[in-house]
Amino acid sequence: MRIRAAVLRHPGRPVTVEEVELDPPKAGEVLVRVVAAGVCHSDVRYADGELGPGHWPGVLGHEGAGVVEEVGEGVTHVAPGDPVAFCFVPACRSCRYCLAGKPNLCSVVAEHGAQGMLMDGTSRLRLPDGTTLRHGLRTACFAEYTVVAAGGAVPLPRELPLWQAALLGCGVVTGLGAVRNVARVQPGESVAVLGCGGVGLQVIAGARLAGADPIIAVDRVPEKLSLAREHGATHVVDAAGEEAPMDAVQRITGGGVDFAFEVIGRPETIRLAWDVIRPGGSAIVVGLAPDGVEASVPAIEFLSDKSLRGTYYGSGDPATEIPELAGLALAGELDLTRVVTHVDGLDGVEAALDRLRRGEGARTVLLVDADLAGHPGAAHRGS
Repeated sequence: MRIRAAVLRHPGRPVTVEEVELDPPKAGEVLVRVVAAGVCHSDVRYADGELGPGHWPGVLGHEGAGVVEEVGEGVTHVAPGDPVAFCFVPACRSCRYCLAGKPNLCSVVAEHGAQGMLMDGTSRLRLPDGTTLRHGLRTACFAEYTVVAAGGAVPLPRELPLWQAALLGCGVVTGLGAVRNVARVQPGESVAVLGCGGVGLQVIAGARLAGADPIIAVDRVPEKLSLAREHGATHVVDAAGEEAPMDAVQRITGGGVDFAFEVIGRPETIRLAWDVIRPGGSAIVVGLAPDGVEASVPAIEFLSDKSLRGTYYGSGDPATEIPELAGLALAGELDLTRVVTHVDGLDGVEAALDRLRRGEGARTVLLVDADLAGHPGAAHRGS
C-alpha cells in the first residue's frame, strides 16, 4: 500500500513527509493504522545522525498508538480493530537476555533493530523507486500505517484516548521504569531529576507515585519547571539561575539526594547527577547521549559507595508494564495530558523536532488520524 510518512533521507537535513510503499505484514507481524505519535528527543538524535551511521534513509517515529488493521500468520494476542501502543523492543523471549528476565536487552532486537530492520532482518518500507527504507527504532510510526513485529503491538484498554496512549510506549515506560526497576525508590527517599522534558516529567511522576520526598526538579526552562511542579516536584532549581544547581540541591537536602536521574544525555549533566548524590547514593543515566560521547566522574569517590548506573527502556518488561501504566492513567493516578505541550498533524514533524532542539516544550503529539485520536481539539487538526 502507498502511505504518507516522515522520511529521513540524510541526517542534518529536514525530515520530509512524502509517499512511500508499505508491504503487508509477514508471519509474526502486525499492520497498524497509526492514530497518534509522540515526538521524543531520541527522534532528534536519530534525525541529526547522532546515533551513528546506518540509520538512513528511513521513516522516523517510535512512540505512538494506533488500531490494528491486519495481523500476520501466528499472531493471536491482537486482532483487527484492537487499540495498541507501540513497543520498540519487541523481545524475542528466547535469547539469553530474555531468558534472564531482561527483555529490554533482547539480542535479536539489538542485532536487526540497530540497522532499522524488523525481527527477520528485512524492511517492509521502500521509496516509490524501490529504495529500501529503514524502520526508525523498529517502529516507524511517523506514518499513516506501519508494520511492526507482533511484540511491538501491545493491547490497550479501549477507554484510554489514543492521543494519551501514544506516550506510554517510550516516555512513560522509560521514566517510570527508571524509578521502579532501577532505583526502586522507597517512600521518603530523596530524588533529583535533571532535565524536565517529556521523559524527565515521567521520572518525576514515578518518584511521586513511589512516595519520594523531596523531589527536586532541575532545568533551565521556566515552563518545564512549572510542569515539574504539576507532576509532583516538591522543589525546583533553575539551572540558569544565580545559585549553582549542586549548591541548591545540597541546600535543600543537607547532604545530597539518594537518587539523581539524568534525563538529558550530556557529559556535564551526567557529572552533575554524580555530584548531587550523597555517599551511598546512585546516579542513574536515563538520557540518550550521542554516539561517541564519553562521561567521567572522580574515581576516588567510589570509596563513598556512590554508584553510576545506566538504564534502557525502563530496564523492565515494557510489554507487560505498558498495560499496567494504561490502567494507572485510567484510574487517575498518572496524568498523561499535562506533559503534552504541543499538538499537530503529521506534517508538523520537522517543527516538533526543531522545538526539541531549542529546548522548547515537553512533548508534541502528532494526530495522524485526528478522527480516532480522541483529542478535544482533534476536529481542528489533520495530517
